[in-house]
Amino acid sequence: MLKFQAISFSNFLRVTSVLIKMSNDIDSYNQPLSGNEMPRFAATGTMMRLPTQPTAKGLDACFVGVPFDLGTSNRSGARFGPRAIRNESSMIRPYNMWTRVSPFDSLQIADIGDVPINTFNLLKSVDIIEKAYDQIMACGTAPFTLGGDHTIVLPIMRALAKKHGPLGIVHIDAHADVNDTMFGEKIAHGTPFRRMVEEKLIQPNRVVQIGLRTTGYESDDFDWPRAQGFRVVQVEDCWHKSLVPLMEEVRQQLGEGPVYISFDIDGLDPAYAPGTGTLEPGGLTSAQAFEIVRGCRGLDIVGGDLVEVAPAYDHGGITATLAANLLYEMLCTLPKVKERHDNSG
Repeated sequence: MLKFQAISFSNFLRVTSVLIKMSNDIDSYNQPLSGNEMPRFAATGTMMRLPTQPTAKGLDACFVGVPFDLGTSNRSGARFGPRAIRNESSMIRPYNMWTRVSPFDSLQIADIGDVPINTFNLLKSVDIIEKAYDQIMACGTAPFTLGGDHTIVLPIMRALAKKHGPLGIVHIDAHADVNDTMFGEKIAHGTPFRRMVEEKLIQPNRVVQIGLRTTGYESDDFDWPRAQGFRVVQVEDCWHKSLVPLMEEVRQQLGEGPVYISFDIDGLDPAYAPGTGTLEPGGLTSAQAFEIVRGCRGLDIVGGDLVEVAPAYDHGGITATLAANLLYEMLCTLPKVKERHDNSG
């Protein structure tokens, strides 16, 4: 026979008040527009159909677009990445069925639009981006960026380092992006991680690069970051296996302190992400991408980016769909996101 424990009326009221407060707290946070309220192919084109606002004021986290591709060396078109990612994000629901969290239960999140870059000047654009992220940092908001080519991570990190000091990074990419110059230029999408080392924006022993592969000019392409203290995980060491054990090691290595996630979509195999400018075969799978980002939970994540989506080369929207989901997964790794163990998901 089942035995039920008696509960006093005062305890009943206390529990009820707590549940009501939790419900009210959740109601006070922005929520993505439900597909049961408005068809997913309709309504505004914000990230996850979230509310939009002009600044990051009052937000715990924000989505922000940087429609910039002046630093690309092969196929351009990443300037259209933010729009495509937002469009494909309309299918994402708020609750993560595997990690059992909904960021929207405990964080105030909105889409704050795009940074107004200078279409005709790379260096001026870099300055504009840095100042835009200075403003986001002043609001105490964690930014999640829709790129844009990988040049943009340099001004973003300049802004974040002013607030957090040198950061750790989980960097997913087919390329190390540590060139000294490209056509004599110090700032382009293949140079930001060398500039970060030179400017002391990062802690080299807290940098992990995952997915690097294929051909290069010399061994220094991957050996230079190793010499600085980076952990370089070439893609061949990722083939045919789960990356959950790797991410356990990454969490131990990066330890305490602020960490940023920088995800170049070309880290994935072209079969999963054809819409990008510098395709490299033999890349990571989409499942491994989820393992990497989810494996960052437990670190002190302070922001992230998803770059190099060039939708013109992917007419099915596969790349932008994956990019949108990975940005959502990054959001779920924020330290203040609470798990939800009820059956309301």
